[in-house]
Amino acid sequence: MNNSVSNTARLIGAGLRALLVLTVICGVIYPLAVTGIAQALFHDKANGSEIKDKSGQVVGSSLIGQTYNLPKNDPNDAEEGARPDLKWFQPRPSNGLGSNSVNTQYSLILSGATNRSADNGAVNGRCTKDAEEGTLCAQVVAAKEAVIADNSTAGHQVAPEDVPADAVTSSGSGLDPNISPAYAELQIHRVAEQNNLDVKQVEKLVADHTTGRTLGFMGEPRVNVLELNIALKALSKS
Repeated sequence: MNNSVSNTARLIGAGLRALLVLTVICGVIYPLAVTGIAQALFHDKANGSEIKDKSGQVVGSSLIGQTYNLPKNDPNDAEEGARPDLKWFQPRPSNGLGSNSVNTQYSLILSGATNRSADNGAVNGRCTKDAEEGTLCAQVVAAKEAVIADNSTAGHQVAPEDVPADAVTSSGSGLDPNISPAYAELQIHRVAEQNNLDVKQVEKLVADHTTGRTLGFMGEPRVNVLELNIALKALSKS
């Protein structure tokens, strides 16, 4: 009996010591070490890849896309569609985003894709104006028409074949912060006209903010829209 109690007490003691040691290692030392290394070597990324303007104010993250829309005519009208502010470079569409309907105490945006197939709404295998309303093809056709209309200026007409895929389709999350160089270049004439800038100035701005493939072979060339618009704001004020 005494041996049984003694063994039980010994096992409980060993378990408690193991719990204490593992708690200190995994709950204190390891998190502090990882946080310290991250702050020392990857300070920017560890703090959310924040982007600051010239005044030092945080205006967003390089990892999350933003919209650049005009204010609503009626802020309380949920049905009123967003109108892009054409003086800014525009990001990809965000058709997959949803709203929080579970806990309405918080105003949240839920990221996500449309989850529609590439031929959703296609007529004879092609996206045409005859696509059923609400389908992916209908969204793509409407988006393409809007891109052409918004970006055509008095001296520059956008051709339908010049509209890249990322100008009319959303990303998997709906929060892609980047656009393709082709989509950025398509917007140059409109942005120059809206901000009373020379086209060459805006072309240089886009070229300066175009990032190549990671390590030269991974991914695609891209332009971060937030960083580009911050530079555009500074150029417009100069």
